[in-house]
Amino acid sequence: MGDSSRIRVIYSGNVQGVGFRATARSLAKTLPVKGFVKNLQDGCVELVAEGEPPDLDALIERIRSRMSEHIRNVAVERGASKGDFKDFSVRF
Repeated sequence: MGDSSRIRVIYSGNVQGVGFRATARSLAKTLPVKGFVKNLQDGCVELVAEGEPPDLDALIERIRSRMSEHIRNVAVERGASKGDFKDFSVRF
């Protein structure tokens, strides 16, 4: 990998119980990214992914486009890749 990066995204709004995690996972599987998506106890959804920055940006945009009616706010943190993931999964 070249300049692999890591993002942590917190989605808030009506993002639980609407297929958000399954949608995020299926969109992530179409890109060369690895990580996970999971529900948080406060009603938000957390997505952590690693990959090339253009692929991570594409993932954020595709999720926003597909789930926009459910998302009220998106908070993105960017950092260096840690190599923690083998694939992209839903965590519980």
